[in-house]
Amino acid sequence: MASQDWMTKDFYAVLGVDKNADATAIKKAYRTLAKKYHPDRNPDDAAAAERFKEIGEAYAVLSDSKERQQYDAIRSMAGGGARFTAGGPGGGAGAGGFEDIFSSMFGGQSGSVRFETSGGAGEPDLDDLLRMFGGTPSPTRSGGRPGRFGFGSFGTPQPVKGPDVVTSATLDLRDAVAGTTVELTADGRTMKVRIPAGVHSGKKIRLRGKGRPGMNGGENGDMVVTISVAKHPVYSIDPTEPTNLRMDLPVTLKEAALGATVEVPLLDGSTSKVRIAPGTPSGTVLRLRGKGADTAKKTGDLLVTVQVAVPKRLSKEAKKALEAFDTAMGGLDPRADLMSEARQ
Repeated sequence: MASQDWMTKDFYAVLGVDKNADATAIKKAYRTLAKKYHPDRNPDDAAAAERFKEIGEAYAVLSDSKERQQYDAIRSMAGGGARFTAGGPGGGAGAGGFEDIFSSMFGGQSGSVRFETSGGAGEPDLDDLLRMFGGTPSPTRSGGRPGRFGFGSFGTPQPVKGPDVVTSATLDLRDAVAGTTVELTADGRTMKVRIPAGVHSGKKIRLRGKGRPGMNGGENGDMVVTISVAKHPVYSIDPTEPTNLRMDLPVTLKEAALGATVEVPLLDGSTSKVRIAPGTPSGTVLRLRGKGADTAKKTGDLLVTVQVAVPKRLSKEAKKALEAFDTAMGGLDPRADLMSEARQ
């Protein structure tokens, strides 16, 4: 639902897309940035964590066609698109009045649509503006009187939906994968909220009717819960496909060079075996199908990244063995073509 901070936040700039970008481009940009700034890839990096949060917030709005329409309307009129004046004589030379803008939008003649102002002369009432686009105005205006759009043309009270309540919840990875029930306190109320299986950091859950009361018999607003997933020592949730899990699998130099069958721990406590092919380099990703998060819609995979473990300390015998190994390889230089390739 629309929020006043939309006026200062450029979600298109956050995702690095044009304001005319289609849903596919927006999703692609989000996946790329979410992968880059995911907390699992930037541990203890507060700036990256904040950037990841901004990316999730921007995608939540722009990926929802209704919220994107509201956001575009609010930004175009209040954030540098149209200039607001009181309209009519003296309303500001060279700029269309507030009434003129809305008259053209709703098919009226210039100046035929009238709006009250609050605060300084010529300043449009933001509550009225938000109501025009299904936003969340304050329950009452200054003086306790309902905003103008709470009434019909003859003063008949019209239903107005209540404002949304925004809160957050931090989950353990296991609870995020399996789903859980959490107790949240927001807007002075404490309630139990069911979190579905397969959520991820940045995911927003909308609880219909759990926000503030509506006006004039209007329906209650919603509660919007933003999810954060705590870091796990082994597993992480794939930011591009939340039903997939990721983990690093340490292997020895011998196992990577000669090949081996290695046992892999699974989130449910069981294990599975994976084949390491001879000559497997660090960074190779192996997929264990059906071993990821199990949700109502689908079951994800476990993506295992092979990491060749390099010992920090070597005995004299181990050092001699490595020297002998290097000699047996004939002085093979793994960087032999690096310089020439870098110039291409």
